[in-house]
Amino acid sequence: MATFGTLSDRLTETFRNLRKKGQLTPADVDGTVREIRRALLDADVALPVVKEFTAAIRERALGDEVNRALNPAQQVVQIVNDELIGILGGQQRRLQFAKNPPTVIMLAGLQGSGKTTFAGKLAKMLEKDGHTPLLVACDLQRPNAVNQLQVVAERAGATIYAPEPGNGVGDPVKVARDGVAHATRHQHDIVIIDTAGRLGVDAELMKQASDIRKATQPDEVLFVIDAMIGQDAVNTAKAFQDGVDFTGVVLSKLDGDARGGAALSVASVTGRPIIFASTGEGLDDVEPFHPDRMASRILDLGDILTLIEQAQSAFDEAEAMAVAEKLATETFTLEDFLQQMQQMKKMGSMKKMLGMLPGMGNMKQQLEDFDEREIDRTEAIIRSMTLVERRNPKILNGSRRLRIARGSGMTVTDVNQLVQRFDQAAKMMKTVARGGVPNIPGMGPVGGKPGASSKRGKQQKAKGSRSGNPAKRAAENAGIAAAAPATGSGFGLGGQAAPSEADLAELQKMLGRG
Repeated sequence: MATFGTLSDRLTETFRNLRKKGQLTPADVDGTVREIRRALLDADVALPVVKEFTAAIRERALGDEVNRALNPAQQVVQIVNDELIGILGGQQRRLQFAKNPPTVIMLAGLQGSGKTTFAGKLAKMLEKDGHTPLLVACDLQRPNAVNQLQVVAERAGATIYAPEPGNGVGDPVKVARDGVAHATRHQHDIVIIDTAGRLGVDAELMKQASDIRKATQPDEVLFVIDAMIGQDAVNTAKAFQDGVDFTGVVLSKLDGDARGGAALSVASVTGRPIIFASTGEGLDDVEPFHPDRMASRILDLGDILTLIEQAQSAFDEAEAMAVAEKLATETFTLEDFLQQMQQMKKMGSMKKMLGMLPGMGNMKQQLEDFDEREIDRTEAIIRSMTLVERRNPKILNGSRRLRIARGSGMTVTDVNQLVQRFDQAAKMMKTVARGGVPNIPGMGPVGGKPGASSKRGKQQKAKGSRSGNPAKRAAENAGIAAAAPATGSGFGLGGQAAPSEADLAELQKMLGRG
């Protein structure tokens, strides 16, 4: 959700200053409302929406509900959260399906807004729910638009109806009408019509979209809008509402780095709900839009429900129970660890998942520095091991580690660090599985004093290689000697500096021990 990152930072900082006050005065409320107004305007939220939003916050913040609250600062955060949910549309709105199939879904929007890609994403999402969507190529003007939809449909595993080559050839209204008839004959229960766009709003664009709507009588008209186009988002939305009218909004490119606040204004200005949010270029990077969850993300309160839903869709319940049993009985191996990593990769980007945790806005730099490829490197190292080595890492001597390093394209040091981190992570997970307090490497017990010394004895001196080959003996000795205490995450390869007291305090707060 990089699009709203700046807005989230500004609001989080405002509330952080507010929490330092035990009792709020009218001056404190006015100062907070002023900072919220600046944050929203800097994020390109439409001025009428900002005025209505801040007026509602000020009225409620000065009312009895805050004056009587045990924690006024938290009550103001709750008020902002409620009002933010309001401008995002309030309740979640799902797709409306026709009583008699096929359900016709028409996509509208400017050129470059992401309509064609979203058509493939929507088709793939609906197929997972047991539907049989048909993509209809009605963008016959943009160069190679039909070919692009064909490629997207192939990647999504969806059927496409494209009788015309496009590139200025063909009648889009006729193709749309024939596409619905084709879906009826071939028992497709959903039709997704990809229409043409323009670089800007014009009469020809609106007439063509309006004619397609009249010819197909769609059950849903989804307006796809680029979250990064700034204040022009509101004007474009109003133009499409007047010229074509739409039943719902799709926010695309929410993974961009623009301010994107104008997209927040669309639901409030047009009165039409946001139904989907597109968060990346992959065909799985789309999710139903939940106003309450999006508000929580913007306010850095996390989105645990979406994280749980993604985990439930990626993880098998029986496998999860088996892993829990192995953790409790201390039989968790590198082979199990590899299977868990593969399951996690199905959930999508690790950065996105970590970003859904509450309070992660304070660790933005650590998230930015996280390298997704470290998981692939870790997987390469484990795959270079034999089955026996995965199940019993204790047998990994110098020669075995050297072979694994060469097989995975990594260094012996990387292999050593992975083994040590696995041991540390396994011990932490065993402790948690038994209901204990985890001991984080380099930090001591969670909730304990930072820098607490370990009571372990001195490390045993590593035995040297006894190989008669001098070159091999030197290489094996180097592999054993390189096994220095690893730093960093329990699952990555890159070393990290020891956490500061501020980082530890933040971690304790996230774990509910602050």
